[in-house]
Amino acid sequence: MFGMIRNSLFGNSEETEYKVLSSETKNGVGFEVRRYDAAKYAAVYSEGRTYEQVMGELVRKLLTYIGGNNEPGEAMGIAFPIIATVYPRNDGVFSRRLAVGIRIPNAYQQDPPAPTDSAVRVEERPGMTVYALQFGGFAGESEYRAEASRLTRALGETTPFQRKQYFCCSYDPPLKPYGRRNEVWFLQEDP
Repeated sequence: MFGMIRNSLFGNSEETEYKVLSSETKNGVGFEVRRYDAAKYAAVYSEGRTYEQVMGELVRKLLTYIGGNNEPGEAMGIAFPIIATVYPRNDGVFSRRLAVGIRIPNAYQQDPPAPTDSAVRVEERPGMTVYALQFGGFAGESEYRAEASRLTRALGETTPFQRKQYFCCSYDPPLKPYGRRNEVWFLQEDP
């Protein structure tokens, strides 16, 4: 298993491509509006446990899939970021429902290898426009909640974005000690 995780973290890597539609600052908070194309993702889901209890387990399942735990046994590399879809309650605390996904690398988009772990699903996700706020450091639920709160205040009440879910994104392996990149994405809604 370590070999599969090592291959996914230190093998070929790419960043998910996007188009910056605008860079803005509102109420002292800088963020980007980005457009991501539709793509295939590997995803795992959890209900009933907290973000902190289950996130590591879900990420490991994805890393072992892209690291070779698939039908041909092929290490695919990794396409950052790892994206956790969270569903906040009215008080901002994450509900006990979580989806974690990672984009299938470009070389495998047309025909992704079938997972051997039944918990891992390959799914087509539609294109999306997001408001993206970047921040550094090690990020857990409290850090993502704080940054989501900053972005919510910056966007204000009239900006059309999905308020029932948002995305917590990590671009770095867990052992990277500094220069870490994390983001919170809010899905733009049509006005």
